[in-house]
Formats: sequence, C-alpha cells, structure tokens
Amino acid sequence: PLGDVRQECRGLARAAIRLDAPAMETLLEQAISDYGIVTAWEEVMVPTLHAVGRKWESSNDRYVEVEHMLSWQVSTVLRRAATASTGRPMPPVLLACVPSETHTLPLEALTAALSERGLATRMLGGAVPAEALDAAVRRCGPAAVVLWSQARSTASHALARHVAGVTFGLRGARTAPLVLLAGPGWAGRAPESGMLRPRGLREALDSLSRVYGEPVPEPERRSAAGPEPLGTDRPPMSPTAAGRP
Repeated sequence: PLGDVRQECRGLARAAIRLDAPAMETLLEQAISDYGIVTAWEEVMVPTLHAVGRKWESSNDRYVEVEHMLSWQVSTVLRRAATASTGRPMPPVLLACVPSETHTLPLEALTAALSERGLATRMLGGAVPAEALDAAVRRCGPAAVVLWSQARSTASHALARHVAGVTFGLRGARTAPLVLLAGPGWAGRAPESGMLRPRGLREALDSLSRVYGEPVPEPERRSAAGPEPLGTDRPPMSPTAAGRP
C-alpha cells in the first residue's frame, strides 16, 4: 500500500513488479515532464522506492530484482534530465558521495534539479576517495560542494572540514566553496563554518540557487504524502538496491 500519494506511484509500482522497464521509463519521464524534477522525485520516485523496499523486506528477500530495476530506471531518467548545458560560464556545483558511500540516487536527483534551473554541475558519483575529491575541488573551482552520506559510519567530518578549507583562484582573491552536508549520515552534529546541512532536496536546491544569486521559486503545493526527500533519516531505497555488499 502506498497510502495517500500520487496515482502515478501505483502505476509505477505495478510496472516495477512486472519488470516492465519500458513502462517504468515512460511513466518516470512523464512525471518529470508534468511536475518537474523536485516534485517527481519527492512524490513519485521516493514513495515508490520506499514501497518496493518494504515489499522486499517483508517477503523473505523476494523482489530484489524489482528494486534493482526500478532504481536503475530512476537513475536513467535522472541522468538523462541532467544532460542539458547551462549555456553560460559559471563555477559548477561539485557533487560526490563520501568514501565508502555508494548511495547515489539522491545526488542524481539534485544534479537533475540543478540542471533544470540552468546551474552547472559536476557529478563524481559513489565512494569518491578523499584524494580524488581534493583534486577535483582544486581543478574545478566549484561554487559549492555537496557531500552525500547515507549512514553515520561513512560521514567524515574531517573530510568536510578539509573541503570547506580548500581555496583557489588568484592570489589575493582566493575563495573557498560552500559545503552542503547532504544525507542522514551527517545528523547529530551542527554544521561548522562554511557548511550547511539541508533537510531535503528542495532546501538544498534553494540554498545552491542563492549561491549564484538566482531567484528561488515560490514553494510548490506538496501532497499529503509528506515526502522525505534528500536529507532525511529515512533512506530512499534499501541497501541492496544501492549496491552495498
């Protein structure tokens, strides 16, 4: 049961149970076209991923293939939506999972949503080594860095402090990126100077828009489902679908 959520969730869940990949792709693309990335993520993708995850957990490990295929289709449409060029020069937002963290779907949703607003992004993906992250920050000169941690065991506050302290640019006019601590792994500690901890996809997107001086859209009407998007303590999928061993 999906509760009081959009009708699209039920159709998507039925297609997932049938392993009907073309139908899933069509429904997901239609949701993005009709509602935009943020609403499609919060009110269609996440509730359906949660429902399929609960189905897997309550059925003695059955339906793992359903969750994997649904996660793949969600990732496919989000990456496709994030391919648009901004058409204007600007320092990018750099997005990465911290070392040992493999959950990437929430970052893919944020990447697509930033592209939808015309903001430049560089996505590094899952389990990025600290040295590689440091090198990418110095080479890209990003306006902001988003670090995703799904569990407290992967959240490295020392790494976040290091990234927030990396400076680049001309001598005498050096700057450092804003660091967004995204995901439930960062819970329990207040963000330090130069860092923010957004509570969800919408808040992360608005915070990053302000970095560029972009106008923040009026809040959209949200459904009664009470979606739990980017930075909540409830994971958007089970560890199996995220590729954990």
